[in-house]
Amino acid sequence: MPELTLRRIQHGVMCRPSTLVQCSLQESAGMPTALCNRHVLIILLLSMTMLLTALTRLEAMNEQPDNQPKLTSYKVWDRHVRIFHWLNVLCILGLIFIGLMILNSKSFGVSADGKILLKTIHVYIGYVFVVNLIWRLIWGFIGSHYAKWSSIIPVHKGAIRETTSYINELSEGKAPSYAGHNPLAKIMVSVLFVLLITQASTGLILAGTDLYLPPFGHEIAEQVTNSGEDHQALEGLVPGSKQGVDQAAYARMREWRKPIISIHVFSFYLLLIAITMHIVAVVISEFKEKNGIVSAMINGEKFIKGKPVDEPKNNKPKL
Repeated sequence: MPELTLRRIQHGVMCRPSTLVQCSLQESAGMPTALCNRHVLIILLLSMTMLLTALTRLEAMNEQPDNQPKLTSYKVWDRHVRIFHWLNVLCILGLIFIGLMILNSKSFGVSADGKILLKTIHVYIGYVFVVNLIWRLIWGFIGSHYAKWSSIIPVHKGAIRETTSYINELSEGKAPSYAGHNPLAKIMVSVLFVLLITQASTGLILAGTDLYLPPFGHEIAEQVTNSGEDHQALEGLVPGSKQGVDQAAYARMREWRKPIISIHVFSFYLLLIAITMHIVAVVISEFKEKNGIVSAMINGEKFIKGKPVDEPKNNKPKL
């Protein structure tokens, strides 16, 4: 990791990171977050631009004559998928809000104790997020047809050919109908799951390094106090305080923590971008194809023009 370049200014210290990762490391070390704020604002502005651009084109799409086959209702998303989706949305909104408060704690004038409280809330929301995600990962092996990983992750034989063919047909306005995820959506959903898993795994580690909370907090507390199995030495250990810790051991912990916090924050920015792209694609699909893609995550049913190419043999349309 390259050394951070610092320069003092009249009212404090200003960081000049070359990457988002370095900016995140400086914030975790307690430095001002003006440039972090700038990156967040840029991402939010780009997200709004993408949404507005998509919305300005939807009316024209909606007014085009529809000579396609009649819409037919298909049962696609089971109850477990729908519950996971909306609980995941709530958790991510909470984690984003609290996460931005933590990243910008100095700008908001949050005290050291206040930052510990924010981190604690962030972690407990994260526990719900992780349990929900673990269940979805399991359900991907034992769930319904469209919930299974074989219907989501594009690693099957001919996946590349299927994707390129879909892109070509989409550009010609003749894209086939999919009840589940189309080839491009499969790529997007796969990326989202990779980012969610990255956030979950790094977040659990940081819960231990920052707050000594499960699942790794006990072991990390033993490491920074050099207490071994002497658990009495852990009783007075307070998150955010160096009292009772071995300074050398604590410094070593903070050193191996750096790449983890970098991955956690950088994947957070990527997740913001991916979520925006996902929402834009859903909005366009909802207005252009009139397939009820949003309501499908409420009642489980999508409306398909013609026969979907990914329809399983036992999935009959609802007339």
